[in-house]
Amino acid sequence: MKKLDKLILKTFWGPFVITMSVVVFVFLMKIMIFYIDDFVSKDLALTDYAQLFFFFSLITVPTALPLAMLLSSLMAFGNLGEFFELTAIKSAGISIVRAMAPLFIVAVGISIFSFFFNDRISPWANLKGYSLLYDIKTAKATLKIKEGIFYNDLPGFSIKVDQKEENGRLKGMVIYKHSNRSYEYGNTEVILADSGRMYAINNNRYLVIELYNGTRYTDQVSNNSRPVYMSVAGAKPVYSNFSRNSFMHYRLTESLASFGMKRTDEGQFKYHEFMKNINDLNQTTDSLRTSYIETRKNLVPSSQQYYSYNYKDGTDKTLKSGPWIDSLLNKPVSDSLKKEILSNSKAAVTSMTGFLKSQTEYLETKLKDANKYELEKHHKYTQALSCLIMFLIGAPLGAIIKKGGFGVPVLISIIFFILLYVFTIQGDKWVKEGLVAVPVGAWLANTILGLAGIYFVDRARSDSRLFEKDVYQMYFRRIKSYLISRFSKKELIQAYEN
Repeated sequence: MKKLDKLILKTFWGPFVITMSVVVFVFLMKIMIFYIDDFVSKDLALTDYAQLFFFFSLITVPTALPLAMLLSSLMAFGNLGEFFELTAIKSAGISIVRAMAPLFIVAVGISIFSFFFNDRISPWANLKGYSLLYDIKTAKATLKIKEGIFYNDLPGFSIKVDQKEENGRLKGMVIYKHSNRSYEYGNTEVILADSGRMYAINNNRYLVIELYNGTRYTDQVSNNSRPVYMSVAGAKPVYSNFSRNSFMHYRLTESLASFGMKRTDEGQFKYHEFMKNINDLNQTTDSLRTSYIETRKNLVPSSQQYYSYNYKDGTDKTLKSGPWIDSLLNKPVSDSLKKEILSNSKAAVTSMTGFLKSQTEYLETKLKDANKYELEKHHKYTQALSCLIMFLIGAPLGAIIKKGGFGVPVLISIIFFILLYVFTIQGDKWVKEGLVAVPVGAWLANTILGLAGIYFVDRARSDSRLFEKDVYQMYFRRIKSYLISRFSKKELIQAYEN
């Protein structure tokens, strides 16, 4: 490896590692902020957060690689141009294409890495990350009681505390314990206590409520007790035994199983296209398209059941043609038979319309699903190739602009990354709406930006001053002088003619 190659690679790897880390962090924070409401008040272990951050960090890598490639290559050649190192390289007879060669090889390697990452690591990370996120979202909030407000998230209980002390002691506790038939008989057990405390045992599997100096009121409902009352207007009379017990110390133990995070079977999420590699996507796409073709072939035979009459020739299965329809229409028909025919025809039309509507929706769904899976397969290639395309844009732009640092390069990188995102979304939208074929929509962004990259490489080879304002000022002056001279000649000609 020559010293020139080492210099360029050394200039590239520093910004690449920094920008890659920053971009992954930014995308990770974006995802975390989007789901922040699902994490609040959840009693999650640090290992759960660590796993979630790890999986979503892996998910963001394919998206971050093109942007990091664009920004780092632009900064590398921008720094070389800003400190006149690129000028010295050109003066030594080395072309800009030769100077870009080592980074081109790196870009090809990163593209290959991105492809295998998209095909192998990303589906696994998506499956693990989103299944874990689903379990976190469905987990209940931690038991947190506020002063003076009834807490009802613990199944079977309503708890109110007048005052919470720093040592964990609770003052003025009121507990309503609901029975399985509380909706019918109301609250059948009430506990009042001067003080108490609550804590979890057995790895937060059980909640212990210890109460001090209180009274327990119980209303036991039965069929043969003495008092009679109506629980709901119009309901049958019920009987109860009322009891009151004072205590110095009373202890309740309840399960917190509903508050724990339960891991869902990951197989429930494998149907999604993001959870599949290229082989799985090919199989799913072929299966959907085969089902679509078979359904279309069977559409006409399946519709025959909605016809009341089927006139056939007898020798073959084609409909018999001839004047029999006119002769049938000319036959006298009674009014009652006409009504019956019209009623049967209307029912047949309604059934046929419903059948066609359901089959049309089914076929559209099959086709959209097949396009969706095929589109994801193409994205595994396009997202990998976009790393190389971003290099073809960033490196020549850096050589043309001759500006390093995080100022102009960051601005230009954001612009081209937004263009990549917009073209990708637009292509996907056209595919899902059935306006273009899947390959056309999937490769739209790479095609447009690839042509832009080739143009910038050509401009860099010819030492174009594409982004220097004095060039455009010179063009404007030329246009201005041309217009002035043109109109001046026209005025002289008119004056001479007059």
